[in-house]
Amino acid sequence: MKTAAIMRNYLVRIGLRLQKVIDFTYPLFRRFVPLQVYRYGACGASNIVFDWILYFLVYNFLFKERFFNLGLITLSPHIASLVLTFPISTFSGFLLQKYVTFTASDLRGRVQLGRYLIIVVANLIINYAGLKLFVDGLNFYPTPSKMIITIVTVICSYIGQKKFTFRMSQRGKEKEINSLSEP
Repeated sequence: MKTAAIMRNYLVRIGLRLQKVIDFTYPLFRRFVPLQVYRYGACGASNIVFDWILYFLVYNFLFKERFFNLGLITLSPHIASLVLTFPISTFSGFLLQKYVTFTASDLRGRVQLGRYLIIVVANLIINYAGLKLFVDGLNFYPTPSKMIITIVTVICSYIGQKKFTFRMSQRGKEKEINSLSEP
């Protein structure tokens, strides 16, 4: 068996286990949101908390609130922290959404990843502009600024992922209906 197939099977198994954990608490929210939205929220919230903790640790302990000189440019500590943490939380978010939330999409993984990265670039621009505005322009603290900006990017991400990244054919929609009716 190829390494890629082994990795995919492993990720699918982990995704199914995470679905079971998330779906365990779903009955409390069943009348408020559909299962897919609940899974999206649970995965997204988990990834956001992961991102915030990672950002806090990198900002406070790696860059130690100091500017980071790259030779040609110097990054402020909040931007340097963003540059380091954004790819990590982006990849973990992609894996969660692909293997837990949008499992019925029949698009190839590389197509999904490419589309996901387009949404990511849009979110990176929003993050960068937001941090520049809040931290540099309005003198807010970096970590709460990042949290505020996250709300905007969550809304943009959900719309982009649902309508573009993990879009489904009719066959995928039928598969989704069957899988979501069995929590």
